[in-house]
Amino acid sequence: MEHYTPDYPGMIVPVGHVEPVPRRIRGYAANRLVFDTVRARYVWLWPGYPQYCIPRKDILDGVLVDEDRTLVLRVGKVRRQTLELDSLTRPGAAWEWGDDAPSGIAGCVSFRWEAIDAWFEEDEQVFVHPRSPYTRVDALRSGRGVRVMLDGAVLADAPCSVMVLETGLPTRYYLDRGYLDWARMQPTDTVTDCPYKGRTSGYWSVTTDTATYPDLAWAYDFPTRQLTPIAGLVAFYNEKVDLYLDGQLLPRPAPVTRAVWEREHHA
Repeated sequence: MEHYTPDYPGMIVPVGHVEPVPRRIRGYAANRLVFDTVRARYVWLWPGYPQYCIPRKDILDGVLVDEDRTLVLRVGKVRRQTLELDSLTRPGAAWEWGDDAPSGIAGCVSFRWEAIDAWFEEDEQVFVHPRSPYTRVDALRSGRGVRVMLDGAVLADAPCSVMVLETGLPTRYYLDRGYLDWARMQPTDTVTDCPYKGRTSGYWSVTTDTATYPDLAWAYDFPTRQLTPIAGLVAFYNEKVDLYLDGQLLPRPAPVTRAVWEREHHA
Protein backbone atom coordinates (compact mmCIF):
# COMPACT_ATOMS: atom_id res chain seq x y z
CA MET A 1 0.00 0.00 0.00
CA GLU A 2 1.34 3.42 -0.96
CA HIS A 3 2.32 5.51 2.06
CA TYR A 4 0.31 8.72 2.36
CA THR A 5 2.31 11.89 2.96
CA PRO A 6 0.18 14.78 4.22
CA ASP A 7 0.43 18.03 2.26
CA TYR A 8 -0.28 20.13 5.34
CA PRO A 9 1.70 20.93 8.53
CA GLY A 10 1.46 18.39 11.29
CA MET A 11 1.28 18.83 15.04
CA ILE A 12 4.65 19.55 16.65
CA VAL A 13 3.93 19.21 20.38
CA PRO A 14 5.18 15.99 22.02
CA VAL A 15 3.04 14.03 24.44
CA GLY A 16 3.85 15.07 28.02
CA HIS A 17 4.74 18.65 27.12
CA VAL A 18 3.76 21.23 29.77
CA GLU A 19 3.35 24.99 29.38
CA PRO A 20 1.82 27.78 31.50
CA VAL A 21 -1.63 29.03 30.48
CA PRO A 22 -1.48 32.84 30.16
CA ARG A 23 -5.27 33.15 30.54
CA ARG A 24 -7.76 33.11 33.38
CA ILE A 25 -9.55 29.75 33.31
CA ARG A 26 -12.93 29.20 34.98
CA GLY A 27 -15.29 26.24 35.07
CA TYR A 28 -18.94 26.01 36.13
CA ALA A 29 -21.19 23.06 36.94
CA ALA A 30 -24.85 23.27 37.96
CA ASN A 31 -24.51 27.06 37.58
CA ARG A 32 -21.87 27.21 40.30
CA LEU A 33 -18.21 28.12 40.02
CA VAL A 34 -16.00 25.02 40.43
CA PHE A 35 -12.60 26.60 39.80
CA ASP A 36 -11.09 29.98 38.96
CA THR A 37 -7.38 30.25 38.25
CA VAL A 38 -4.72 32.34 36.59
CA ARG A 39 -2.12 29.63 37.32
CA ALA A 40 -3.32 26.80 35.09
CA ARG A 41 -0.93 24.68 33.06
CA TYR A 42 -1.34 22.94 29.74
CA VAL A 43 -0.35 19.29 29.40
CA TRP A 44 -0.48 17.40 26.12
CA LEU A 45 -1.81 13.85 26.37
CA TRP A 46 -1.70 13.65 22.60
CA PRO A 47 -0.29 16.07 20.00
CA GLY A 48 -3.65 17.45 18.84
CA TYR A 49 -4.54 19.66 21.78
CA PRO A 50 -3.75 20.05 25.49
CA GLN A 51 -5.68 19.57 28.71
CA TYR A 52 -5.90 22.15 31.48
CA CYS A 53 -4.27 21.38 34.82
CA ILE A 54 -5.88 23.34 37.68
CA PRO A 55 -4.03 23.96 40.96
CA ARG A 56 -5.86 22.41 43.92
CA LYS A 57 -5.91 25.76 45.77
CA ASP A 58 -7.97 27.29 42.95
CA ILE A 59 -10.71 24.65 43.11
CA LEU A 60 -13.74 25.15 45.37
CA ASP A 61 -13.17 23.38 48.68
CA GLY A 62 -14.92 20.06 49.17
CA VAL A 63 -16.22 19.53 45.64
CA LEU A 64 -13.77 16.74 44.76
CA VAL A 65 -13.97 13.37 46.48
CA ASP A 66 -11.09 10.94 46.01
CA GLU A 67 -12.31 7.57 44.67
CA ASP A 68 -9.27 5.69 45.98
CA ARG A 69 -8.61 4.52 42.45
CA THR A 70 -5.30 4.95 40.65
CA LEU A 71 -5.09 5.07 36.87
CA VAL A 72 -2.10 5.18 34.55
CA LEU A 73 -2.45 7.75 31.79
CA ARG A 74 0.00 8.35 28.99
CA VAL A 75 2.28 10.61 31.01
CA GLY A 76 1.88 9.43 34.60
CA LYS A 77 -0.29 8.06 37.38
CA VAL A 78 -3.44 9.84 38.55
CA ARG A 79 -6.06 9.44 41.26
CA ARG A 80 -9.65 9.54 40.01
CA GLN A 81 -12.01 12.09 41.57
CA THR A 82 -15.79 12.46 41.86
CA LEU A 83 -17.31 15.92 41.53
CA GLU A 84 -19.94 16.56 44.22
CA LEU A 85 -21.74 19.88 44.17
CA ASP A 86 -25.06 20.29 45.98
CA SER A 87 -27.25 17.51 44.57
CA LEU A 88 -24.89 16.94 41.63
CA THR A 89 -22.63 13.87 41.64
CA ARG A 90 -20.34 13.08 38.69
CA PRO A 91 -18.04 10.07 39.22
CA GLY A 92 -14.78 10.14 37.31
CA ALA A 93 -15.14 13.86 36.66
CA ALA A 94 -11.48 14.64 37.33
CA TRP A 95 -8.09 13.20 38.12
CA GLU A 96 -5.24 14.46 40.29
CA TRP A 97 -1.74 14.13 38.91
CA GLY A 98 0.77 12.12 40.94
CA ASP A 99 4.44 12.74 41.68
CA ASP A 100 5.59 10.98 38.49
CA ALA A 101 3.70 13.46 36.28
CA PRO A 102 5.62 15.90 34.09
CA SER A 103 7.24 18.77 35.97
CA GLY A 104 4.80 21.47 37.00
CA ILE A 105 1.53 19.53 37.15
CA ALA A 106 1.99 17.14 40.10
CA GLY A 107 -0.83 17.77 42.56
CA CYS A 108 -2.86 19.66 39.98
CA VAL A 109 -6.24 18.45 38.74
CA SER A 110 -7.53 17.91 35.21
CA PHE A 111 -11.26 17.69 34.58
CA ARG A 112 -13.08 15.62 32.01
CA TRP A 113 -14.36 18.24 29.58
CA GLU A 114 -17.99 17.12 29.70
CA ALA A 115 -17.94 17.02 33.52
CA ILE A 116 -17.86 20.83 33.52
CA ASP A 117 -20.93 22.51 32.07
CA ALA A 118 -19.22 25.72 30.94
CA TRP A 119 -15.54 26.54 30.43
CA PHE A 120 -14.21 30.08 30.07
CA GLU A 121 -10.91 31.54 28.90
CA GLU A 122 -11.04 35.05 30.34
CA ASP A 123 -14.67 36.07 29.58
CA GLU A 124 -15.15 33.95 26.44
CA GLN A 125 -16.70 30.50 26.59
CA VAL A 126 -14.65 27.67 25.11
CA PHE A 127 -16.20 24.58 23.53
CA VAL A 128 -15.12 20.97 22.86
CA HIS A 129 -11.56 21.18 24.25
CA PRO A 130 -8.88 23.76 25.11
CA ARG A 131 -7.50 25.70 22.19
CA SER A 132 -3.90 24.81 21.52
CA PRO A 133 -1.46 27.75 21.51
CA TYR A 134 0.42 25.89 18.76
CA THR A 135 -2.57 25.57 16.43
CA ARG A 136 -3.18 28.19 13.78
CA VAL A 137 -6.39 28.48 11.77
CA ASP A 138 -6.50 30.78 8.73
CA ALA A 139 -9.40 31.48 6.35
CA LEU A 140 -8.02 32.67 3.01
CA ARG A 141 -9.97 33.71 -0.07
CA SER A 142 -8.73 31.86 -3.14
CA GLY A 143 -9.38 32.36 -6.85
CA ARG A 144 -8.41 28.78 -7.69
CA GLY A 145 -11.33 26.78 -9.05
CA VAL A 146 -12.69 23.90 -6.99
CA ARG A 147 -14.69 20.97 -8.39
CA VAL A 148 -16.13 18.28 -6.13
CA MET A 149 -17.12 14.93 -7.62
CA LEU A 150 -18.26 11.54 -6.35
CA ASP A 151 -19.15 8.41 -8.32
CA GLY A 152 -18.78 10.50 -11.48
CA ALA A 153 -21.37 13.08 -10.34
CA VAL A 154 -20.44 16.75 -9.99
CA LEU A 155 -21.48 17.94 -6.54
CA ALA A 156 -19.99 21.42 -6.82
CA ASP A 157 -18.09 23.46 -9.38
CA ALA A 158 -16.93 26.80 -8.02
CA PRO A 159 -14.54 29.39 -9.51
CA CYS A 160 -13.30 30.35 -6.05
CA SER A 161 -13.37 29.30 -2.42
CA VAL A 162 -12.37 30.21 1.09
CA MET A 163 -9.59 27.89 2.14
CA VAL A 164 -9.39 27.02 5.83
CA LEU A 165 -5.89 25.96 6.81
CA GLU A 166 -5.70 24.47 10.29
CA THR A 167 -2.59 22.98 11.85
CA GLY A 168 -2.67 19.21 11.70
CA LEU A 169 -5.74 18.96 9.45
CA PRO A 170 -6.29 18.81 5.68
CA THR A 171 -7.14 22.08 3.97
CA ARG A 172 -10.89 22.57 3.75
CA TYR A 173 -12.47 24.37 0.80
CA TYR A 174 -15.60 26.36 1.65
CA LEU A 175 -17.79 27.07 -1.38
CA ASP A 176 -20.60 29.48 -2.15
CA ARG A 177 -23.92 27.64 -2.07
CA GLY A 178 -24.80 28.82 -5.57
CA TYR A 179 -22.20 26.47 -7.04
CA LEU A 180 -23.54 23.27 -5.42
CA ASP A 181 -25.91 20.72 -6.96
CA TRP A 182 -28.61 20.85 -4.28
CA ALA A 183 -30.66 18.19 -6.01
CA ARG A 184 -28.14 15.70 -4.61
CA MET A 185 -28.01 17.17 -1.08
CA GLN A 186 -30.25 16.12 1.81
CA PRO A 187 -30.12 17.95 5.17
CA THR A 188 -29.48 15.91 8.33
CA ASP A 189 -29.81 16.64 12.03
CA THR A 190 -26.08 16.33 12.70
CA VAL A 191 -24.44 19.14 14.69
CA THR A 192 -20.76 19.34 15.55
CA ASP A 193 -18.68 21.84 17.51
CA CYS A 194 -15.17 23.17 16.97
CA PRO A 195 -13.23 25.29 19.49
CA TYR A 196 -11.81 27.35 16.63
CA LYS A 197 -14.77 27.65 14.24
CA GLY A 198 -17.86 27.36 16.44
CA ARG A 199 -20.99 25.22 15.97
CA THR A 200 -22.20 23.93 12.62
CA SER A 201 -25.54 25.20 11.34
CA GLY A 202 -26.09 22.46 8.77
CA TYR A 203 -24.97 19.03 7.60
CA TRP A 204 -25.91 17.31 4.35
CA SER A 205 -25.82 13.79 3.02
CA VAL A 206 -25.15 13.30 -0.69
CA THR A 207 -26.92 10.96 -3.12
CA THR A 208 -25.25 9.92 -6.35
CA ASP A 209 -26.66 7.59 -9.00
CA THR A 210 -25.28 4.60 -7.09
CA ALA A 211 -25.32 5.37 -3.34
CA THR A 212 -26.13 7.76 -0.51
CA TYR A 213 -23.28 9.07 1.63
CA PRO A 214 -24.18 10.41 5.10
CA ASP A 215 -22.96 13.76 6.44
CA LEU A 216 -20.59 14.57 3.62
CA ALA A 217 -20.83 18.38 3.77
CA TRP A 218 -21.36 21.03 6.43
CA ALA A 219 -21.63 24.78 7.03
CA TYR A 220 -21.11 27.36 9.77
CA ASP A 221 -23.62 30.16 9.34
CA PHE A 222 -22.35 31.89 12.50
CA PRO A 223 -18.68 31.00 12.94
CA THR A 224 -16.33 32.55 15.47
CA ARG A 225 -15.23 36.06 14.58
CA GLN A 226 -11.80 34.80 13.49
CA LEU A 227 -13.45 32.60 10.84
CA THR A 228 -16.15 34.98 9.58
CA PRO A 229 -15.07 34.53 5.90
CA ILE A 230 -16.64 31.03 5.91
CA ALA A 231 -20.07 32.18 7.15
CA GLY A 232 -22.78 30.49 5.08
CA LEU A 233 -20.35 28.60 2.85
CA VAL A 234 -20.29 24.80 2.48
CA ALA A 235 -17.34 22.41 2.71
CA PHE A 236 -17.00 18.72 1.82
CA TYR A 237 -14.87 16.08 3.49
CA ASN A 238 -11.83 15.81 1.20
CA GLU A 239 -11.33 12.31 2.59
CA LYS A 240 -14.60 11.12 1.03
CA VAL A 241 -14.90 12.94 -2.31
CA ASP A 242 -12.83 13.59 -5.42
CA LEU A 243 -11.71 17.20 -5.16
CA TYR A 244 -10.09 19.03 -8.06
CA LEU A 245 -8.13 22.23 -7.46
CA ASP A 246 -7.47 24.23 -10.63
CA GLY A 247 -8.26 21.08 -12.59
CA GLN A 248 -5.83 18.85 -10.69
CA LEU A 249 -7.23 15.93 -8.71
CA LEU A 250 -5.99 16.13 -5.13
CA PRO A 251 -5.12 12.91 -3.27
CA ARG A 252 -7.67 12.04 -0.63
CA PRO A 253 -6.21 12.77 2.83
CA ALA A 254 -5.87 9.93 5.29
CA PRO A 255 -8.58 9.97 7.98
CA VAL A 256 -7.58 12.08 10.97
CA THR A 257 -6.96 9.88 14.02
CA ARG A 258 -8.20 10.96 17.45
CA ALA A 259 -6.10 10.20 20.50
CA VAL A 260 -7.07 7.46 22.95
CA TRP A 261 -6.47 9.41 26.15
CA GLU A 262 -10.18 9.48 27.01
CA ARG A 263 -10.39 5.70 26.80
CA GLU A 264 -7.29 5.46 28.98
CA HIS A 265 -8.87 7.72 31.57
CA HIS A 266 -12.00 5.58 31.77
CA ALA A 267 -10.05 2.32 31.87
